[in-house]
Amino acid sequence: MSAQLNFEVPTMAEMIAKGKEPEILFWVGCAGSYDERAQKTTRDICKILHHVGLKYAVLGTEESCTGDPAKRAGNEFLFQMQAMTNIEVLNAYNIKKIVTGCPHCFNTIKNEYPGLGGNYEVIHHTQLIQQLINEGKLKAEGGESFKGKKITYHDPCYLGRGNDVYEAPRKALEALDAQLVEMKRCRSNGLCCGAGGAQMFKEPEKGNKDINIERIEEALETQPQVIAASCPFCMTMLRDGVKMKEQEQNVQVLDIAEITARANGL
Repeated sequence: MSAQLNFEVPTMAEMIAKGKEPEILFWVGCAGSYDERAQKTTRDICKILHHVGLKYAVLGTEESCTGDPAKRAGNEFLFQMQAMTNIEVLNAYNIKKIVTGCPHCFNTIKNEYPGLGGNYEVIHHTQLIQQLINEGKLKAEGGESFKGKKITYHDPCYLGRGNDVYEAPRKALEALDAQLVEMKRCRSNGLCCGAGGAQMFKEPEKGNKDINIERIEEALETQPQVIAASCPFCMTMLRDGVKMKEQEQNVQVLDIAEITARANGL
């Protein structure tokens, strides 16, 4: 990851070895680590953290899957094994605050880990971005690329309905000189991108339309130039939907971290 940035991303082990303690741990997540498209979002989150001067670190090779996929698949034993391994690492470093690039990681660490001894302040990257905008640390200095553009935002299930985070992503977009337009189904009435319930890995039931196609059709009804996302799985499904509708030349699918980084000239 650092190889494609003009600065080094510190690991917890490196910071502790230097006698330093970060203000926040960036939990990268499996998608943010291994998925080529999600890695772009990961780099932009790092750019934002570096730009505002936050002392942060990642776990690097010490980070493992949160266990969310295992839990949702019904394997509670595997989930608890994965969770306990992570909690031991986090507690050993005396972690207090965590920012995640994925709503699934956010939900699991925030809501599932406390019952296993992992108690941390957990925020999603859109919440951190909103806070930094409110503090005046992030501004749309280079926001000309989004000026006047129509942007529609898709609510990830685990961020919106799961954790009632609706305003932070929208506030981040409202900081731009752009037009935020809502889909018919949004906020608490939002429609899943199609990745949930393992649908990402299977074909739809006979006679049913792919959920991501239905969602993209709703998004395209707003005639957007940008579809904003804040989840790597939503990003995959929305981009696939745009491709299947042959709208790649007309519509961009971007994470809010990418939009923010571009708007700040990062």
